Amino acid sequence: MSERTRQYPIGKFHAPESLSPEDRARFIETISSAPAGMREAVGKLTPMQLDTPYREGGWTVRQVVHHVPESHMNAYIRFKLALTETNPVIKPYDEAAWARLNDVGTARIEASLTLLESLHERWVVLMRGLTADDWRKQYVHPEYGEARTLEYTLALYAWHGEHHIAHVRSVSQP
Repeated sequence: MSERTRQYPIGKFHAPESLSPEDRARFIETISSAPAGMREAVGKLTPMQLDTPYREGGWTVRQVVHHVPESHMNAYIRFKLALTETNPVIKPYDEAAWARLNDVGTARIEASLTLLESLHERWVVLMRGLTADDWRKQYVHPEYGEARTLEYTLALYAWHGEHHIAHVRSVSQP
């Protein structure tokens, strides 16, 4: 497997111009099923595999498993901000620095798997109740200097979960 394929096992994210209601439903289902996909992907890994990087210079599986709910918590909060404020400027975070914190190296992955399940349960309920107008609401990401719609964010995080599940699977199926 090439280094590029290891880094982007399902390909790079490509933002859709717009989403149909059917597209949104499909992406919501992808987010809904991500916790089970992650749990299945790590289910048979050995402790050694959990501490194996998915690619040269990449994070370990353990770091990836802890990263996904951290990232998705930020996305959930971005949804809430966009739904309750007018074009809020969100607070970015340094995901690489978070991945180096001691809880990532020492917390059981079960804690993050359970967190991901609970978070996605709430997030999916929220998303299934949104109107067409809600999906067009935006927040501003200061690192990119642009507004992002909730529709864009839905597509991004559906991809993000699948992207990292594929990283985890690549360690058990080199």
